Amino acid sequence: MTTAVQSQDFSAAPLAVGSDEGRLFMAMKMFELGRATLAQAAEIAGYSVRGFMDVMGHHGIPVVNYPASDLASEIAW
Repeated sequence: MTTAVQSQDFSAAPLAVGSDEGRLFMAMKMFELGRATLAQAAEIAGYSVRGFMDVMGHHGIPVVNYPASDLASEIAW
């Protein structure tokens, strides 16, 4: 049995990702994975912390990870 693998030519696909956008997406992913703090990720992206939080919200990435169990104990206090 022989299996043929076809390669695709992506040379015509427009890859218009600028360095600023690349840094932003890298910073968001690093924060999301826990590899950078919010302040570190904002600095990598070239944003203020507040501005970075706004961008993260726009992309649907939460900036607060607060477990429900912790919230329940805070409310019970």
